[in-house]
Amino acid sequence: MKLEEIQDLIKFVAKSGVSEVELEANDFKIVIKTPPRRRKGTVVVEDEEPPVVVQQVPVVAPPVVAVAPPVQEPAHSAEAVSTPAAKESEDGGNTIPINAPMIGTFYRAPGPDKPTFVNVGDDVKEGDVICIIEAMKLFNEIEAEVSGKVVKVLVDDSSPVEYDQPMFLIEPY
Repeated sequence: MKLEEIQDLIKFVAKSGVSEVELEANDFKIVIKTPPRRRKGTVVVEDEEPPVVVQQVPVVAPPVVAVAPPVQEPAHSAEAVSTPAAKESEDGGNTIPINAPMIGTFYRAPGPDKPTFVNVGDDVKEGDVICIIEAMKLFNEIEAEVSGKVVKVLVDDSSPVEYDQPMFLIEPY
């Protein structure tokens, strides 16, 4: 609605003797209130206050943030969560888990068409990059904490990981 149309509406309300008018459209709402008139005999006396105009701007609701439901981990990951820092592997040796240092998305390779960093049976040295965790659009290279042989990969590629969730089992040298 244009300013001229609003002014014409105010003048019309003031002349008509109506004390309140409310006009609502798709994107605005206008309420015009005038003070009540008093009659003395046949003479109409108007208060000296001008009509009050209230214009309400539409309120935009804040965006709704979707919260993802809790992710159920595969059965083999739940078993690894309850394991101590070192446990006996199937072949009788001790293994050490490498845990996720942050929450994010686990990737075994640097890109979709690239080879994986490590596979079961590979030897790793302390400091070797073994995976990537994406957190807040940042790709963080995760390094091996111990030297040894990769016994098991506990997390599926492109799946979410929680803080301190075991990702790999390493049999140290």
